Amino acid sequence: MYKEYKLKAPFFEFGPKAYMYGNELLELVKVIDECAIKYDIDVILDPQTIDIRMLVENTKRVQLYAQHMDSIPIGRGMGTILPEALKETGAVGVLLNHAEQKLSLEDIEKTIRRADEVGLATMVCADTIEEMRTIAGFAPNIIVAEPTELIGTGQTSSMEYVRESLDIVKAVNPEIHVLQGAGISDGTDVYNVIKAGADATGSSSGIVKASDPAAMAEEMIAAVRRGWDERLDAGV
Repeated sequence: MYKEYKLKAPFFEFGPKAYMYGNELLELVKVIDECAIKYDIDVILDPQTIDIRMLVENTKRVQLYAQHMDSIPIGRGMGTILPEALKETGAVGVLLNHAEQKLSLEDIEKTIRRADEVGLATMVCADTIEEMRTIAGFAPNIIVAEPTELIGTGQTSSMEYVRESLDIVKAVNPEIHVLQGAGISDGTDVYNVIKAGADATGSSSGIVKASDPAAMAEEMIAAVRRGWDERLDAGV
């Protein structure tokens, strides 16, 4: 049985990494939460783990994912992130294998299984088409198709990469959502990848480095809605 979780396409992901935290992040996330409701778009937020409970308690629509998790059982493990403890914060999922926190394929599979055990959704980053095919076989909820060399550059993936990654993942497991990441800088980038067939997209530096992060976040979330609705109107 494929595990159930609340997220539905289209959706958007905001990853503040270590750029923003605490009260500054909370003020931005309150705006993002309002945009999620306004445009009827699910939004994943993966903040610093220490901020998850605060954000859960102050939002209605965004879904909180951790930036990382370890596959350890309850017991010894100083300095690690325990799945059960993460679930207790109010998180509903976890991001794995980001380019800044790479895991072996063995560890990816093991951590997905631990997330399944405690009821956390999994969003797993993959660089190459071959890596996507392998990770899709582990049945995460979401695969982030994200060429490492484009992260933070403002240069997005080619439409050929977008379509090939979608085809590969869906051929292995059509229930896996595919999020196209890397280099998303503004609403136009968001619109283009959603129109090309992606279930979702997301941004980190495109929002936190914008002159007005709240306005940029709304621009991107609105673009998800516009791109998706145009796809539906076109019967795609």
